[in-house]
Amino acid sequence: MPQTTINEILNKFDIRDADIKRIRGAAPVLKRELDAFIADFYTWMAQHREYQTFFASNPSRLDRVKQLQRVNWNTFLEADLNQAWFDARKHVGAVHAHIDLPNDIYFAGMAVSTNLMADRLRKAKGEVKDLDDTISSLTKLMYLDAFVVIEEIARINREKLSAGAKALMEMSTPVTPIWEGILLLPLLGILDSQRTQDVMNKTLSKIAETRAKVFVMDISGVSSMDTAVANQLLKITKATQLMGCETILSGLSPAIARTLVELGVNIGEVRTTATLRDSFELALRAVGVDRKLIATG
Repeated sequence: MPQTTINEILNKFDIRDADIKRIRGAAPVLKRELDAFIADFYTWMAQHREYQTFFASNPSRLDRVKQLQRVNWNTFLEADLNQAWFDARKHVGAVHAHIDLPNDIYFAGMAVSTNLMADRLRKAKGEVKDLDDTISSLTKLMYLDAFVVIEEIARINREKLSAGAKALMEMSTPVTPIWEGILLLPLLGILDSQRTQDVMNKTLSKIAETRAKVFVMDISGVSSMDTAVANQLLKITKATQLMGCETILSGLSPAIARTLVELGVNIGEVRTTATLRDSFELALRAVGVDRKLIATG
């Protein structure tokens, strides 16, 4: 993260040089209280079911996490707000994302931690200058800490969703050879521009790979279609024609047909059928399969 970006974030959270100076000034008081602070935190944590989930049956994990928290809070209190400080917060977010720690217990824990530290500063008020301002500065840094952690959790979750969506799209676009020279793609669910683009890419690749002459695209399982998607499907048929492969659009339901008419989509020369069986017959004839063989099937 460039220093200019770090400065922008600090500005958004209204963290000034004076805030950093106050936190560093209070750090010796808070660091000597860290063990007691962490003990109090887990006394609070033990009241909640997340404690039972993550720690009750695994004391060694609890000890390890307490040690990591000690390192984390030491880094926090040093308030050296450089890339390493932000990376340390992001690491906490990555760990929380990995164990699926609920956001509510994390935010509650940060609120409790803020109060516990503020209480210790109040008890040591003779050692802390500008007590109220110091607590305010500490609170702002807590907010920043929570923001960086949650942003990292959100980023990791977005990556998981994106990977899952990509895997689902891979499975939901099975362009399959069903006869010599014939490909079939049954489409299910909702079509959007991204998915139709994926359909085009995979279809054209499969045509090039198999040298197919007929491509049957069955849309009987498609729940709805808008103008953009319909036009994209027509582009697919034109692209397959350029590769010497005829597309047959199968499973055109009354509702989809009516929608296409109402939207003013021009089907043009695209061959359409109401059923997949009709499409198979057309496809087999197109590749020269005998009528008698079609009838016996």
